[in-house]
Amino acid sequence: MEIIEKYFSDFTPKQIQQFSELKPLYEEWNSKINVISRKDMDNFYLHHVLHSLAIAANFEFKSGDNIMDLGCGGGFPGVPLAIFFPDVNFHLVDSINKKLNVVRAVCTELEINNVTTEHCRAEEIKNKKFDCIVSRAVAPLKDLWKWSKPLLQKRRDMANGLICLKGGDLTTEIFESGCKPHVWEIDKIFPEAYFKDKFLLYQKL
Repeated sequence: MEIIEKYFSDFTPKQIQQFSELKPLYEEWNSKINVISRKDMDNFYLHHVLHSLAIAANFEFKSGDNIMDLGCGGGFPGVPLAIFFPDVNFHLVDSINKKLNVVRAVCTELEINNVTTEHCRAEEIKNKKFDCIVSRAVAPLKDLWKWSKPLLQKRRDMANGLICLKGGDLTTEIFESGCKPHVWEIDKIFPEAYFKDKFLLYQKL
C-alpha cells in the first residue's frame, strides 16, 4: 500500500480502506481460484495495483463516463481504476466466469458500487457503447483495436479510444496493427525497476 501512497495522495478514507483491503481479499480468493500468479502476490501493489493506476496517472475520467475493461481477468486494471474514480462507470468483461466471480465478490465486499461485469468475449457484446476501453496484456494491439473500435462512441471532451498496458518490444506489434498509438514508458511515470520495458498505449478513436 505504501507504494501507492508514494505516487498518489488525496484519497478519501473509503478509498484508502478499499485499497488497503484489496490484497488480503485477493490472497483469500487466490487460495481458491488462481487469478494472480502466486509469486506475484508478494508484490501485489506494485505489479497489479500501481501498474493499473498508470492509466489514472495519465488520463482523467469524468463523472458518468462509461469505461470497459476488455479481458479483465481477476479485475485489473478495472478494479483499481474503479476505486480511483468512484463516479465513473466500469464494465468488466472476460470470457472466464470464475475470474469474474472473484471480481464480483471483491467489489461486493469492498462496496465498490461502480463496477458491472459481463461473461462474454468482446466481439459478442451488442447494443452497448463506451467512452473508452482499457486493457492489460490481453491480446495483440491489432486484435484489441478490432474488438474495441465498434464498441466506442465518439467523444471530444476526453480520452476517447483504447488505452492498454503492454510490455516488451512493441515495434512489430504496433506495425502489424496499423495503429499509430501514443506510447508512454511507465518507468518514466513511476520510476521503479519493475516498470522497465512496460508501456502505456493510447489509440484514439
